[in-house]
Amino acid sequence: MLRLLGYLAILGIILGACQSDPTAEDVPRPNILFAIADDASFPHMGAYGCTWVNTPGFDRIAKEGLLFTNAYTPNAKCAPSRSCILTGRNSWQLEEAANHIPYFPDKFTTFMESLGENGYFVGHTAKGWAPGQVGERNGKKRQLTGPAFNDKKTDPPAEHISNNDYAENFRDFLITKPDSLPFCFWYGSTEPHRRYEYGAGIEKGGKQLSDIDNVPDFWPQNDTVRTDILDYAFELEYFDQHLAKMLDMLEEAGELANTIVVVTADNGMPFPRVKGQAYELSNHLPFAIMWPEGIQQPGKKIEEYISFIDIAPTLMEIAQVPPEESGMQAMQGRSLSYFFANQLSDSTTWDYVLLGKERHDIGRPNDWGYPVRGIVKNDYLYIRNYEPDRWPAGNPETGYLNTDGSPTKTLILDHRQTSNMEQYWKMNFGKRPIEEFYNISDDPDCVRNLAYDPEVAPIMESMKTQMLAELKAQGDPRMFGRGEIFDEYVYANENTRGFYERYMEGEELNAGWVNPTDFQEIEVE
Repeated sequence: MLRLLGYLAILGIILGACQSDPTAEDVPRPNILFAIADDASFPHMGAYGCTWVNTPGFDRIAKEGLLFTNAYTPNAKCAPSRSCILTGRNSWQLEEAANHIPYFPDKFTTFMESLGENGYFVGHTAKGWAPGQVGERNGKKRQLTGPAFNDKKTDPPAEHISNNDYAENFRDFLITKPDSLPFCFWYGSTEPHRRYEYGAGIEKGGKQLSDIDNVPDFWPQNDTVRTDILDYAFELEYFDQHLAKMLDMLEEAGELANTIVVVTADNGMPFPRVKGQAYELSNHLPFAIMWPEGIQQPGKKIEEYISFIDIAPTLMEIAQVPPEESGMQAMQGRSLSYFFANQLSDSTTWDYVLLGKERHDIGRPNDWGYPVRGIVKNDYLYIRNYEPDRWPAGNPETGYLNTDGSPTKTLILDHRQTSNMEQYWKMNFGKRPIEEFYNISDDPDCVRNLAYDPEVAPIMESMKTQMLAELKAQGDPRMFGRGEIFDEYVYANENTRGFYERYMEGEELNAGWVNPTDFQEIEVE
């Protein structure tokens, strides 16, 4: 819900920056640059103290704006996470869009569509909302993130990096924009999504294996994994390089002061037990906002918990589009404008976020998903696995397809039967209990399940009770015994429907980002 007090505060900031005393209609609406990396975990940005990734663009935004230390996506997979961003609603409130590769429901409008209908010039480059399919409105195919600007190409520094010149396509967008209109641009790089050129971080990025100061406890501590992480860092830096160029363009054009820049990622890094799962590295994401004319205390760290569903209400508010004119169904999120005006007291609480997932990638019988709900509060994470008999990363015989293929994944699977590697297979690919509970301040890798520890039982029960009450109030079908509806929604891509059965019958199918050795002919427990 948009909050009038927050709106008035932001309006007051803009008015205060004007030398004259204009009416509300005279106040220039800010431009918006929304930048989203494809698969990057917190805290892998320099501003968070990460020493093996160089991100001057993100770091500038954090220094001249606000750095959020507890920002979470409700659903750690590309399409559902982006659906939450664009609509301001949790994935379990989005029908088909709760899933990966869905048909986007006609009933939900995105903030980009709404801004385009309310006086903004909108557009995007590279990855907008994806993967999935959208329908038509008024006889035209919907553009959930506005028209595409993808004509400019470049020579990427390594294999598998996109040749889209993101920054120059942003320049084309600015040149095309009518002078009379504010803009909203979605920069959606395809980095650091898989695949990677193995060793590029070392050979082309000048990195060293010793740069990695912390390998998560659920992966082997060896050179293969470290090399894989450095390749991820190399691609994340490429995303940031284009972001820095865009900031320079805005500054040169005199537009940066009244542009709100939001930068984040859609879900965690594309490694086993991270992307597509529901742990700390899966859902906890980098997040910073800069707005020179609208943020009163730049350089401040915001430790309150925020969710991706808070992005759309924030941008609609600063764009001065009233809820009744937005065309967007009731947003669940709250505006972050409280954090822009330092003098404003916020009476609401920002001490928890909700998480969840339904069906992600292909590879289970009957196109089943792996339903999860969770809550993060006071440095604890509670997880409820609703179908613990299913394989959380996808079935072994179809390659654990909810984990992207990678050297790290293949290493764990190839050596899982050796005595020192079996533990990693269990943590990354094995079945899980109904309940999980972690102290993420002491155990950020979420490897010590406290769900059956009597010392923390009261904390867990309190969080569980709150989670269930919140989900019921939000109309989550799973809270009313209708959770199977998410498995009944069909994949939007014909090649993905019934993948398990067709593959097991011997049909040759494209299994996505996997390696041949990822497939296991027999089930393992």
